Amino acid sequence: MPSVVGLLEQRELIARRRVDELREEADRIQAELAVAERDWKEWAIARSRVGEVLAPENETGHGHGQAGQTAPTADGQAKAASPMPEAAKTKSQVPVWHDGLAWSADYQRILTVLADRARLGQGPVTCQEMAAAFGMDVVPARVEALRSKAKRLVARGWLAEPAPGRFTPARGVNGPGGRS
Repeated sequence: MPSVVGLLEQRELIARRRVDELREEADRIQAELAVAERDWKEWAIARSRVGEVLAPENETGHGHGQAGQTAPTADGQAKAASPMPEAAKTKSQVPVWHDGLAWSADYQRILTVLADRARLGQGPVTCQEMAAAFGMDVVPARVEALRSKAKRLVARGWLAEPAPGRFTPARGVNGPGGRS
């Protein structure tokens, strides 16, 4: 029969091996985590740079945020734009519609198509029809992106949704020539 001390030494050896294995695994995970964090930071910087490059241009041909320019706020007041363009945001900024508000360049295509259809008496438009009108591939990703923008425009009073998934300009919102 083995001695008690011998059994304890045997269990201590097993526990020490397990600790060594776990430390090796922890070191491997820490190294993998460092690489993943570095990649994540690089992608965040890349997204920021792309957002700066793709920032919409204003009427003078300069991107938003050029020195000496002003940008309208949600309440219609003008404020000085920041000297550097902002990075891409997860949500586009759409002001609440009111009479006399200038159209946002981001949503002008949607509003133009819907206003043209309304003038022709063709009724509400689905997002699939919008995608086709814009010359996009009518694939779920494109259609859902348009649906998201259209829903945002409904929430801000630019569009109406008389039936689920069907959009038309809100009452009082006309086309580019008569922007109400």
